[in-house]
Amino acid sequence: QVQVVESGGGLVQTGESLRLSCTCTGRPFNMYAMGWFRQAPGKEREFVASMRWSGGSTYYADSVKDQFTISREKARNTVYLQMRNLKPEDTAVYYCYAEAPNGKIWGQGTLVTVSS
Repeated sequence: QVQVVESGGGLVQTGESLRLSCTCTGRPFNMYAMGWFRQAPGKEREFVASMRWSGGSTYYADSVKDQFTISREKARNTVYLQMRNLKPEDTAVYYCYAEAPNGKIWGQGTLVTVSS
């Protein structure tokens, strides 16, 4: 069974940085991409960043493209989300996913809280 596990969330102050990690484990499958969404309190889940597994192309939401960087360790089926200059509006549960041809496999989420 495939599992997606995130780590690295926590409480930081405005302007600080944080790096989230996400690893996909289990039986091998044709992974199309890995990436991140986030859900702030009272809001809908929104796309943050993703990386195509073949080729490594990256995609970002406009709101984070100059602030967050997605990277990977392909051999470990792991992606990272480096978040810089964090702001209170970045407070959210961050969800990682692995995308297979038949859909996304989600992690349980990791909470990032940015205090002002």
